[in-house]
Order: sequence, then structure tokens, then C-alpha cells
Amino acid sequence: MAEGERLDSLCRTGSLRDLFHTIFPESEIGGVLDFQRFLVHELIGEVSEFRAHISGPGASLIDWMLVRYQMENVKVLFRGYLTKTPAEEIGRHLVSVPGWLPVDIRGVAAAESPEGFVRSFPKGFLRENLEEALEIYRDNPSPFFFEAALDRVYFQGLVGATGRLSQEDREIIGPMVFQEVDMFHLMLVARGKFHYGMAQAMLQPLHVEGTRIQRSLFGAMLNDPDLYTSASRSWERIFDGEPFERGPDGSNAIDAPVLEGLAWNRFIRLANLAFRRSHMGLGAIMGFVGLRRVEVANLITISEGIRGGIPAETIRGRLIPRTDIAKAP
Repeated sequence: MAEGERLDSLCRTGSLRDLFHTIFPESEIGGVLDFQRFLVHELIGEVSEFRAHISGPGASLIDWMLVRYQMENVKVLFRGYLTKTPAEEIGRHLVSVPGWLPVDIRGVAAAESPEGFVRSFPKGFLRENLEEALEIYRDNPSPFFFEAALDRVYFQGLVGATGRLSQEDREIIGPMVFQEVDMFHLMLVARGKFHYGMAQAMLQPLHVEGTRIQRSLFGAMLNDPDLYTSASRSWERIFDGEPFERGPDGSNAIDAPVLEGLAWNRFIRLANLAFRRSHMGLGAIMGFVGLRRVEVANLITISEGIRGGIPAETIRGRLIPRTDIAKAP
């Protein structure tokens, strides 16, 4: 797995062609988009293979994890609809996912309204969830809300599937799942309120029940005057220790990317813990998939960095776990 010193080495790769050959030595990769899609396809394939050997609530959880990639496809289609991107170009960014029903991409791209976009999908589970997301979007017509509403649907299902596991599996897997959902809550506050200036009443419906950031705490975070005060309410729930202290002058200059990086640092620790605590059980699978998701995200970041001509040390600092975040004075 690409981590530690191997990540350092990959960041110093001289060209995209060298990167592609290092990761996939036996495959012909045509460009960055092909490389990134190949990474995601491999991960989806691994999750699907695990599913074939699991039954009961564990199988339902893995099934739901694959829904994530259906939702990502929907986001790609929605962005294409908003920007009037040609159907052929939209199709190049979609990934093949088990359970993904054929969608008329041309119909999606040509939709004349959000309602028409939703009607372009076949009737069934996905369309029902799109209709739910559309209700939130109608009141707040921004891509931010449509995508956040899709994420909420996915995360609520993830928490529900985790809750149906055995007590032993919940104790191992729950912390990692709750960490990911609470990162979503934190970014709703950091980006939704403090970056985009959205009102509490607009963001409150996006809360996901059943995690360490309860609805009342989420509401309090949305009502705080600054990001430091808001994030500090969740120190022990989403970070390993108190990551920042106010400076001698009372300053509290923190931003969303730094908080997100620190939260991902904790996620990778919890994924490692789940992998090592569970001997050939569901926790080992969930921990492994969590680590692989981080690896894929890192490799995509490296490919974008090399394409953009970013120095190796700068790329390395943006990977997970974040190594460029120092505690505030």
C-alpha cells in the first residue's frame, strides 16, 4: 500500500507517465482521468469481491458502501446538467458500480429543470433519494445543497447499516463510521456557514442522526460566532486531542482545510485500529477499505500535483495523514 516512504517517493516522480507505470506497470494509461478512474474501479472491485464472501448485516453494510459511488456518479451528472456539458464528456467521468442502473446521459444533460433531471433516472431507490435531495435543493438552489443532501442520504444509511451489526462489530467499526459522518458535519459548519455564509436554518436539515455530534450540538456549532469556537465544541469527538490553542493575542485563525486534514488523520488511525483489532472479521474488511480509500485519495492528489507542476514537498504536505499542520502558537 502506498504510504509512508513510498508516498515520499511517488511525490518525487518526474512525470505522469512514470507515475502511471509505477502504480500500474502492466496497464496502458492514457491520461490523468484514465488513471484516476482506474484507481476507483480497482477499489470498487475489491469491495465487491468482499461482498461475495459476507452475509447478513455485514453484507448489507458493504452493499451500502457501494452506494457511495452511485452517489458520486449522480454528482457528476448533476454538475454536467448545470454546466450544459456534452453527454460524451459527462460519460467519461462516470464509474461502473454494482447496482447502477442505465441512465440516459443525453436526457440528463438536456434536462431543462432540476425536476427534469431527477425524472431522467429510472424509477427505484436512487430516484427516490434524488427526490428527497430535491426537496432540500428547492428551498436552497445551490449545487452545495444538492450534493450535501445526497451525502446526508448516504451517511444516514451508513449509520443505520452499522447499527444493525453485532455488538462486537459495532464496537470495532462504529468509531470509524462515526468519524467520517462527523467530518461531514464539521465541513457543513466550516464551509456552509463560515465560508459561504449560509444560515443555521438552511444547514440544520442536513444533520445525520446517530453519531457523536448530536443534533443539539450541531445546532450550537452553527450558532457560534467564529469557526474556532464552533470547532472547539467537537475537539474530543473528531480530533485526537485539542489541535489548536488561542494565541497570546486571542487569535483563532484556523480554516476548513486544516480542520479537515486533522480529522482525516484521526480517521486513518481508526481505520488502522479496526483492521488490527478484527482477526479476519468484518472489522478487518472495513478497516482495509478505509485505508484503501485514503490511498486512492492520496494517489489522485499526487497525480493532480504532478500535472500542475507542484513541488514534491508541497504535494506531500497535502496527503493523508497531513504532515504540514503545526499546532497553533
